Amino acid sequence: MSTGLQQLDQPALAHRWRISPRTLEGWRLRKQGPPFLKVGGKVLYRLTDIEAYEQAQLRRAGA
Repeated sequence: MSTGLQQLDQPALAHRWRISPRTLEGWRLRKQGPPFLKVGGKVLYRLTDIEAYEQAQLRRAGA
């Protein structure tokens, strides 16, 4: 049964945002960036958390 929950691993999120995977590692160490899961030693980001984080980063011109 699929819950529709989607996740991206660190390389996929780094590619999506055009940043280095090491940047994501640094953010995790500094408790920045989107929430993440660690499952079996693998870091995963839920798509819903990624989209919420992106929404929170929106800036208006002149703001």
